[in-house]
Amino acid sequence: MTDNEDRANDEAADPVVGLLLAAGGGRRLGGRPKALLEHRGQPLVEHAVAALRAAGCARVHVVLGARADDVRARAALDGCVLVDNPEWEQGMGSSLRAGLASLTGTRSGTGPGTRTGTGAGAALVSLVDQPGIGAPAMARVRSGYRDERSLVSAAYAGVRGHPVLLGAAHWAGVAATATGDRGARAYLREHEAEIALVECGDVARPYDIDTEADLVHLEP
Repeated sequence: MTDNEDRANDEAADPVVGLLLAAGGGRRLGGRPKALLEHRGQPLVEHAVAALRAAGCARVHVVLGARADDVRARAALDGCVLVDNPEWEQGMGSSLRAGLASLTGTRSGTGPGTRTGTGAGAALVSLVDQPGIGAPAMARVRSGYRDERSLVSAAYAGVRGHPVLLGAAHWAGVAATATGDRGARAYLREHEAEIALVECGDVARPYDIDTEADLVHLEP
């Protein structure tokens, strides 16, 4: 079987693509890119990719920014689609736009409910600096996928968090409103009634690695 045939089989079996945002430069961490912070013996970006795959995402797109060449050289990201975001300093919104743009070529059909062939039906969006959110939470959110109109979010004690599943019918709207560090927040707020919340507080801890004090969460 060829690589193209393997890829086609993966796409046909799993319409949900993992989308990992890993471009941050760690400004409050002394300029250390978050993707390369070590956790359990590997860079955070490897840890996050492994979690998405364990959650059932056969395909993973990774958005890189700060020191992207170093991340490529030091992290084992075989099989991932690596997406460069030259505008990473503008915030998470730019990375989300870059990631969704990289997925549009994998989508088939012309609108909600028209997905055919092997196109991506949704993106499961995860953040590289949240190692406390692993495969169990990601799998719960991923299991909420129904079709291209799906909007599913993890919740922690009822408060919306990550990961978030964005059906392909929403990608254009999310991209149009993703600015600064807000990511999909504005779009999700406008579509609150459509979001299926999945409680994940019993299987994940939604802390961020933003400052030196947060490094206590990383394990050797």
